[in-house]
Amino acid sequence: MIIVDPSFEIQDDLDQASLAVRLEACGRICYKSEEKISEGSALPFVKKIAEHGHNSVMEMAVVTLRLHCSPSQIADFLQCQSKYLFVDPVDDGLLVTGSIRAFRELYSTFPEIELVCAMVDFLGARHPYLFENVWKPVIRTGGSAITVVKIPLEQVEQLAPVLLLHHRFLGVKFIVNRAVTHEIVRHRPCSFLQESQRYCRYSQDKFGNQVTFIRPLFFAPDSSEYKLWQQAMELTEALYLQLLETSTPQAARTVLPNSCKTEIIVYCNLAEWRHILKLRTSPAAEPSMREVMIPLETELKKRYPLLFA
Repeated sequence: MIIVDPSFEIQDDLDQASLAVRLEACGRICYKSEEKISEGSALPFVKKIAEHGHNSVMEMAVVTLRLHCSPSQIADFLQCQSKYLFVDPVDDGLLVTGSIRAFRELYSTFPEIELVCAMVDFLGARHPYLFENVWKPVIRTGGSAITVVKIPLEQVEQLAPVLLLHHRFLGVKFIVNRAVTHEIVRHRPCSFLQESQRYCRYSQDKFGNQVTFIRPLFFAPDSSEYKLWQQAMELTEALYLQLLETSTPQAARTVLPNSCKTEIIVYCNLAEWRHILKLRTSPAAEPSMREVMIPLETELKKRYPLLFA
């Protein structure tokens, strides 16, 4: 049995990576198959994800686009009730941020809208592997000229606060117990990818042939309560490993408790992070949640003092 403390990590390194590298790094957390990442593994992984329609993974990378277009084109676009997009008017056009999933589904549903075609043509020409089974290059005629420009992250960071809230997305990987993730996933505007007990077989060497648990903050390490908790985890681990001898991981996991360690990536814009932190750092919030959210709030206050003051 392994016991670890909860923690979080803001995914700054992935902010600087390509879309494919980001999607692979996030997608592999579900199966804990990070050891398979290599120099050339990202593209085949993402193409397979796209072909199989694993939309949750495709939510883990966003793109911000600046559209120069006509008022009539904007009016047509705003009638299509697009999902998962953040749209703000700017001079002579729109600022649009959305995940790869958002653009894929937008094109599948509204291929006749000029701005939708312009954005997906722009992205598809640069990243065709992200639009497998959805988009093909098309020579389009007619209509008013539309200019699409990708806004790099360093320019997104320079946006006015009201725009920064909507268009700056931040990914955070948490290592916490399952009780905490049960609450985190209730935040609907977020995207989530989580370590899967259904597929992870903790009797394998890469897991140390044992189950990992999160140290509970409720009990002092030398208390009788902590000893009872530790005995319960040891018994649970023994039963789980015994079940794996004749059962699948998805069957054996039914004995695992909330104390099990899990990894989860939470990806959303700063507006949603501000909402999450307001709720989850409150004195009324669950103590194990506050254990990771309060230090996260402290870090975001340093980075964005105007937004998280």
